[in-house]
Amino acid sequence: MPEGSSTAGRGGPRTLAEALRTRADEELAALLRARPDLLTPVPGDLTQLATRAGTRASVVRALERLDRFTLQSAEALAVAPDPAPYETLRGLLTGDEGDPAVEAALPHAVDVLRRQAIIWGGEDRLRLVRTARELLAPSPTRPSPTGLGPTVAEATAGMSPTRLQEILATAGLPTTHDPVSAVAALVSLFTDRTRMAALLDTAPPEALTVLDRLVWGPPYGEVTASPTPPVRWLRDRGLLLPASPRTVVLPREAALHLRGGRAHRTVEPLPPEVRPAATTSITQGRPQVVDSTAAGQAFTALSTVEDLLKDWHEGGPAVLRSGGLSVRDLKRTAAALDTNEQMAGFWLELTYAAGLLASDGAADERYAPTPAYDDWLTLPAAERWARLAAAWLTATRTAGLIGGQDSKGRALSALGPELDRSAAAEVRRRVLDLLATLPAGTAPDPESVLARLRWERPLRGSGTADPDTNAARNAAVGPTDLRSRIAAWTLREAEVLGITGRGALSAHGRALLGHDTAPAAGTDGTGAIRHARAEELAADATAALAPLLPEPLDHVLLQADLTAVAPGPLQRPLAETLSVLADVESKGGATVYRFTPGSVRRALDAGRSASDLHTFLATHSRTPVPQPLSYLIDDVARRHGHLRIGAASAYVRCDDDALLGEILADKRSQGLRLRRLAPTVLAAQADPATLLDGLRTMGYAPAAESAEGDVLITRAHARRTPPRTPPAPVPDGPPLPDATLLGAAVKAIRAGDLAATVERKPAPEPAKNGELPRTTSAETLATVQAAAMTGAAVWIGYVNADGAASQRVIAPVRVEGGFVTAYDHTADEVRTYPLHRITGVAELADDSA
Repeated sequence: MPEGSSTAGRGGPRTLAEALRTRADEELAALLRARPDLLTPVPGDLTQLATRAGTRASVVRALERLDRFTLQSAEALAVAPDPAPYETLRGLLTGDEGDPAVEAALPHAVDVLRRQAIIWGGEDRLRLVRTARELLAPSPTRPSPTGLGPTVAEATAGMSPTRLQEILATAGLPTTHDPVSAVAALVSLFTDRTRMAALLDTAPPEALTVLDRLVWGPPYGEVTASPTPPVRWLRDRGLLLPASPRTVVLPREAALHLRGGRAHRTVEPLPPEVRPAATTSITQGRPQVVDSTAAGQAFTALSTVEDLLKDWHEGGPAVLRSGGLSVRDLKRTAAALDTNEQMAGFWLELTYAAGLLASDGAADERYAPTPAYDDWLTLPAAERWARLAAAWLTATRTAGLIGGQDSKGRALSALGPELDRSAAAEVRRRVLDLLATLPAGTAPDPESVLARLRWERPLRGSGTADPDTNAARNAAVGPTDLRSRIAAWTLREAEVLGITGRGALSAHGRALLGHDTAPAAGTDGTGAIRHARAEELAADATAALAPLLPEPLDHVLLQADLTAVAPGPLQRPLAETLSVLADVESKGGATVYRFTPGSVRRALDAGRSASDLHTFLATHSRTPVPQPLSYLIDDVARRHGHLRIGAASAYVRCDDDALLGEILADKRSQGLRLRRLAPTVLAAQADPATLLDGLRTMGYAPAAESAEGDVLITRAHARRTPPRTPPAPVPDGPPLPDATLLGAAVKAIRAGDLAATVERKPAPEPAKNGELPRTTSAETLATVQAAAMTGAAVWIGYVNADGAASQRVIAPVRVEGGFVTAYDHTADEVRTYPLHRITGVAELADDSA
């Protein structure tokens, strides 16, 4: 038997509000926890709570959070008589043959529906709330998820009495004297297994074929003005009833007989199992392989984020007028990261969610790293990864949508304002939780993960907010639904981020989720894990990952081909200096740097001298400095600054007038429009930067100088946004209330319900049409004084300083100076009320408050 079904029979509740009044405080708190939208604002009493629980928006939200079998139970109850006994509901789900798995799971499903106030009543009078029945029951404009049509009574509502009698006669039933009894006779025939089977035994085979096409839905079919003999045979016996001049429908009672009593073709009482992937044998039993693979991916993720923000160090692309990054800039970013556009969008969204990247808010608005990025760079590698992973886990930004279109056909751009999906964080968390149920080192079959998610939230798969569409959608959701797409993106993104390795959840991934520790005392194990323990879990993930990451190195290996090999990650000062002195040629397990005249000149421009560069290389190389590299540095340094460029528009000066003559004679200098002003000075009609780049292209090594003649040292100018906070995740509905809020809300609802339902003695001027009771000032004073002396509770009408009227139950303690001090049962505290604001007072029929 289902739980919570003690109230039964004719003495049971007549309304949902009465059913809620029989619940304990713990049960009301469980209802508000399961449906937190009912708490905003806190209902004044249980009648208001019941009314709010039956509103369309609230019921749709509650239905969307049901698993498939619980939803199927509600759908079956929607096609059952209202009210229906528990046995009828069980028969609709198990059919005539029965199903032990369904019978075992049904009590829990009914208990869930009752606890969430979607159904109410005892086990012999189960009722769906009216809005849920409207959403789930079949109608001509909205088919039922069960595929059933209207009942005989609904389908014959507009049929003439003569036609009803003709149907009875053709079906072999005695005629009746009124339509009501005729419908009852037809229903009795369709629900009688023996007589119905005998009737169908006489049907032509073509008629049975027609029924087979309609039995599992949709139950409607089109007919011509002259239907075929099989259709005419079915219509004459009421097995097909007219829904419109050109449409017939299979009545519900007949369809249930043909289905063997089942409301659904396939009932799924148990969730699909998350199966191991076929390739799991490689890593199964070897979780260390998974952990090391995931750690390598985590290190690559850190390098990718650093490369991305280093590329935008002096300011990134411009922000589109509508917000976001242009397609052209996304392609450039993908090329710079050596990846595709979809993955480039993921890295951009990750850095944005972590608060490392934002728009600068300037007039020519551009993207740039935030000050938090500089702080992030100073952290150990494992802690940097934990911050990225935690931001990804809770973010509602959905990078997989980049390149798609919104509801108005507009393209969705990276970093744009339309990429938030409130379900993203929940789906990510749930996917990783499912991975954690498998043994360590075991990767899941992705299709089994998607099937499990669809079973858990069948109505939320489409991602649409249209309640009619959601309520009418069949539980089997296609592979293109939003939740399944987010789940598929989660599996891919978790792999590149290093939370999983070879498809299996890593040890540091489990630590990040909190699956290797128990929930903290006093928490609910869900919201507390995600929020209150977030820093603790990030620290656990950092500790798990740190031993798996390579230690930064303080050396490189110089080679004779003007390259340097970094056999692992370098310490930050070494990496920063080497990135100026050499160009990155390739990345992988080891990074290869190449020294070129341009890269050496870049280091000299940054203020380094040749001796500084020789000392740096000798200090940080485990191999001797190759002679070709020493020659390259000395050669570039010897020529560096021999030519000086300043602003005239621009000029070139050099002590070697032969070198200036060589430049003038070179045809490549014609675009600079140079002319000699003096033996050692050339003037140009180009700006200094253009002149500097032009001469370097020609193979010279000029240096820029200031107005005083000093060499200008050029260093990369870091561009940072003002301090920015990471984007806040879009909540998926109201926040979950904590125990304190739930306790206070239940107490307030109980007190308000007491004030609204307590039996009162007649007031001198009885309340009319819901108005507050009215008494004179003398009557009010005498009544509260008497109540203060006897300790009785009274009911008052009160208007506060803002003019808001309310009704309250108070127990007066003291009356003096024009004020009454009393314990307010509605507010559950002692308050003082001015007597002149009390509009009326009435004694309670039961003095015990």
